[in-house]
Amino acid sequence: MADLFAADPDSVVDSDTARPLADQLRPRSLDQVIGQTHLLGPQGTLRRMISSGRLGSLILWGPPGTGKTTVARLLADQIGYNFEQISAVFSGVADLKKVFEKARFERLSGHKTLLFVDEIHRFNRAQQDGFLPVMEDGTVVLVGATTENPSFELNAALLSRSQVLRFESLGASDLEDLVGRAEALTGATLPLEPEARATLLTLADGDGRALLGLVEEVLASTKQGEMLDAAGLLTVVQRRAPIYDKAADGHYNLISALHKTIRGSDPDAALYYFARMLDAGEDPLFLARRLIRMAVEDIGLADPQALPQAVAARDAFQMLGSPEGELALAQTVVYLALAPKSNAVYTAFKAASSVAKSTGSPTPPMVILNAPTKLMKGAGYGDGYIYDHDTPEGFSGQQYFPETIGRHKFYEPVERGAERDYRKRVDYFERLRAAKADKGE
Repeated sequence: MADLFAADPDSVVDSDTARPLADQLRPRSLDQVIGQTHLLGPQGTLRRMISSGRLGSLILWGPPGTGKTTVARLLADQIGYNFEQISAVFSGVADLKKVFEKARFERLSGHKTLLFVDEIHRFNRAQQDGFLPVMEDGTVVLVGATTENPSFELNAALLSRSQVLRFESLGASDLEDLVGRAEALTGATLPLEPEARATLLTLADGDGRALLGLVEEVLASTKQGEMLDAAGLLTVVQRRAPIYDKAADGHYNLISALHKTIRGSDPDAALYYFARMLDAGEDPLFLARRLIRMAVEDIGLADPQALPQAVAARDAFQMLGSPEGELALAQTVVYLALAPKSNAVYTAFKAASSVAKSTGSPTPPMVILNAPTKLMKGAGYGDGYIYDHDTPEGFSGQQYFPETIGRHKFYEPVERGAERDYRKRVDYFERLRAAKADKGE
């Protein structure tokens, strides 16, 4: 499958117009690859590897249409390795054994093999382990390509023997260059007004292969002399679905962005990521659950109404359904973004949990234990307990922590929002507690 594209028409191997543009524009050298300058530029990682004369195993990680397959093939050509390609979608253990045997035979003849494995993350853990011996003994140099986060999808052993290289989505200038090369090859200028041309680049979503497919659609669907504006373009080409997999990177990247923009008090950016997730088909109730979490994790008692707002938005969505219910969620996105922020309760709970887990099971002070039987009363359960409401301040200041661990301080209110008042209350009770301790009460 062609992956990236020639930087100039002269690099085309075969101008057969029946072939897809992506195939016709496949580059013949690394210099002709569009994009990925952080890897292929003069100081790029791959350039340094090639200049050193040594190529180790690689994992090429990035979205579709960014050049992973093409770069792997051209690497093999550049360093004089035999190129073998398999796909984890269509290959099994038997196919791997055949490739390994062929590589061993070539090695005896003094030829090295670069084995390119497309969608390597689709191999299970046992199959991934099967690469380790042939990587370690030099039978193959493995170059795997994946659109998924290698940290989650690939074995630690495989990752430890490989260098992960991140491929980036193509930028607007890269995509414009690609359109120019396609126009030069076909001899036809795209019949698009400037706004429509910009829209075409946006629809490609950083995917060069998808862009060339859109170019072909436009050229095949427009009449002689017709010029399309942005609206006309959208009627000609099918809108490309956003890159988003609810079980993969797109999902986690966007929910992370939504969470951090709300935490960072940016309602506009938060609404943007919220809208992107809905547009990509995310379950609104998943977003509602995450908003509830943000209300307690990042806002807490700085705004005690944040949690009721988030819960109410979830209930509103369940009552109204889609699309009306999304507005309640959007309102909560804005509310949470603008709310004062505090993670004091979140931090206090973590600290209390840590102490609880590390101190065993000490008995609470006898003074606060109930004494429902005579035996327990005789043993001192509840002896000396002071009923707080009977004190002038409504506060006894008794020691409630187990004696073996002593008093700890977990909750530290911030000087923002409602927690300013809670800070005053905490300080007030601390002063009372200290005064009563000095008096021996």
